[in-house]
Amino acid sequence: MPASASTSLLTDMYELTMVDAALKAGTALRPSTFEVFGRRLPATRRFGVVAGIGRILEALERFEFEPDQIDWLHAQGIVSDDALDYLRGFRFCGDIRGYAEGECYFPGSPVLTVEGTFAECTLLETLLLSILNHDCAIASAASRMTIAAHGRPCMDMGARRGHERAAVSAARAAVIGGFAGTSDLEAAKRYGIRAIGTAAHSFTLLHDSEPEAFAAQIALLGPSTTLLVDTYDVEQGVVNAVEAARAAGGELGAVRLDSGDLVAQAFKVRGQLDALGATTTRITVTNDLDEYAIAALGAAPIDSYGVGTKLVTGSGVPTSSLVYKLVERVGEDGEKIPVAKKSESKGTVGGRKTAGRVLDEDGYAAEELLVVGGSPQEAASALEAAGARPLQVPLVTGGAIDSGLWGPRALEAAQERHVRSRNELPYQAWRLSEGEVAIPTRYESIA
Repeated sequence: MPASASTSLLTDMYELTMVDAALKAGTALRPSTFEVFGRRLPATRRFGVVAGIGRILEALERFEFEPDQIDWLHAQGIVSDDALDYLRGFRFCGDIRGYAEGECYFPGSPVLTVEGTFAECTLLETLLLSILNHDCAIASAASRMTIAAHGRPCMDMGARRGHERAAVSAARAAVIGGFAGTSDLEAAKRYGIRAIGTAAHSFTLLHDSEPEAFAAQIALLGPSTTLLVDTYDVEQGVVNAVEAARAAGGELGAVRLDSGDLVAQAFKVRGQLDALGATTTRITVTNDLDEYAIAALGAAPIDSYGVGTKLVTGSGVPTSSLVYKLVERVGEDGEKIPVAKKSESKGTVGGRKTAGRVLDEDGYAAEELLVVGGSPQEAASALEAAGARPLQVPLVTGGAIDSGLWGPRALEAAQERHVRSRNELPYQAWRLSEGEVAIPTRYESIA
């Protein structure tokens, strides 16, 4: 059976059973506010990067229960007929605001605020978390890698190391974190990302000799291509690569190193290229890189990096551990009531949050200020009084989705926003070592 275009069953069963029970109890339509946030950051992360907002909005366009899905839910006895009647015509009609893609976030940051009835907000929980937990983890890893690269381009080559669809999402998130291209053609087509790639070792092994393989690649792609020179002997491979490009009437674009001691090899190959007069030929390296390996290669004459496994698995942090919690609801008297968990180590702060970033006198971020409660106007005034930069933007208003937030230009804007947001952080945020988060989070309540 082919997969449905609808995203409504990308959820956990208990979302539907909660809605069913709430419908029976008469509480399903109570106005409610949920927030997506992380209680803490992993030890190796001093900041997180917001990614996945565009994918969420695109998924919401398709969040409806199709007839065959309703039939399946009925046949499986998942929920009652009353609940099926509710789901049959479901469309999210509430409001969502959140941090713009590319923005940095910290413990407690309300990455998303979802407002609507309890039922409609509950149905979105798993979809929102599955997208954000994956994409934020990849973007955060990518950001650390581009910090370590010191301006040298990083390219996504991780498609073969993850789920085929997750690889597409990872490529998009990596661009938000600063990556400059992807080997995954579906991601390149869907999101307007630069596609990169030339040939693998198998192409060289296919031919009777390395020079023959290089000549075949150059015949198609031209001398400006990148030739993989470590299938046999690297030193001879460099000679063969330069000669093949010159035989075609041009200077070789780049050589790729994929094995061995990359630091030593890069210096040796750079010297060899220069001695051969190929001074404009660049060096790119691959081979299971992460931010620490990239940092260790910083002194080597390398021009770009191709990153695979460690990127698409979040470089040791495959999920952002974001949660989705009810923080406010309307009671029987029509008044808003802050609600919070009191569980040990899993407590939450009740009340709707309005977020801003306070800068110090030098223009660097000093704290994440979360104003709790109050009207939107009161919260905005509190941020202004503290000199805080507002962080949340409207994403969905009355069920109307801002579709301009998921196209190629939106992705480019998110990457630019991340550069600005990251540059705003204090120096310790850029360190790759374990340590405290870059800035503290402070709560300020409005009575």
